[in-house]
Amino acid sequence: MMNPTDISFPNLGLYLKNVPQGFSVFGFEIKLYAICVVLGMFAGGSLAAWIAKREGWSKEIIWDFFYYGVFFGVLGARVYYVIFAWDYYRNDIKQIFNIRQGGLAIYGGVLAAFLTVFIYCRVKKLNGLRLLDTCVPGLILGQAIGRWGNFFNREVFGEYTDNIFAMRLPVAAVRTRDISESIQAHMQAGDNFIQVHPTFLYESLWNIGVVILLVLFGRVRKFYGEIGLLYMAGYGLGRFWIEGIRTDTLFIPGTTLAVSQVLAIVMLVFSLVCDVVVRVQISRGKFKSIVFCPLIPPEN
Repeated sequence: MMNPTDISFPNLGLYLKNVPQGFSVFGFEIKLYAICVVLGMFAGGSLAAWIAKREGWSKEIIWDFFYYGVFFGVLGARVYYVIFAWDYYRNDIKQIFNIRQGGLAIYGGVLAAFLTVFIYCRVKKLNGLRLLDTCVPGLILGQAIGRWGNFFNREVFGEYTDNIFAMRLPVAAVRTRDISESIQAHMQAGDNFIQVHPTFLYESLWNIGVVILLVLFGRVRKFYGEIGLLYMAGYGLGRFWIEGIRTDTLFIPGTTLAVSQVLAIVMLVFSLVCDVVVRVQISRGKFKSIVFCPLIPPEN
């Protein structure tokens, strides 16, 4: 039996007692979910500023863009989630504005942030693909840190597993709609907990690996935009397999297709095809695109 606030990883020998969802300051409750998201944002912004400095670009550009990217990224993440979870929100419209309980879909945030990059650069007369390359390592670092908000919220978990990372959560602490039939089938009589894949942990670790790859690859890329393409390929590949074991998947309305898996495949294929095509064009000396800009000569 587990207490309602406990979390355990039985195969790792970890039992965490009284894991809070938040804390109170002067009567106002602050969610740890929000703390993780904010920490991820500023860690990502700091990494992007460091990359800008490494490449001889002003870090002030990064911090000037940062607040636009954060605002529209969060807005896009919420709008995306609400659209694909409309059956839940349609009967309680006020809950659309309650993001302290979670409900931010990263794909919506990514799409909104990418769009913001190019609008911002159009206004400021900057190279949008160069700014994208500078920011995406910070973006996925922010995703890696922000995922821990799902840990404190007891959400974004997968189906039943008994692997080394298996996580146990009290039934009373999770949303009923996230407990699948498969999870229920593995519950023993009298159990007040579920045992599941900690998919938030899988994605966090995967994203950290992608961060390392992007930072290292930044020194050998061939053109502006290539780091952005590598981000789409790396994140898309990881999200595809992780989404396949999650129980809170959002589906394309009227289908059984997971919207995140569809987008993951689209991102992966698009990025790989674009990268190959541009690299071939560069190698043949026939580069004519005004969209993907070669690194030489460098552009300030």
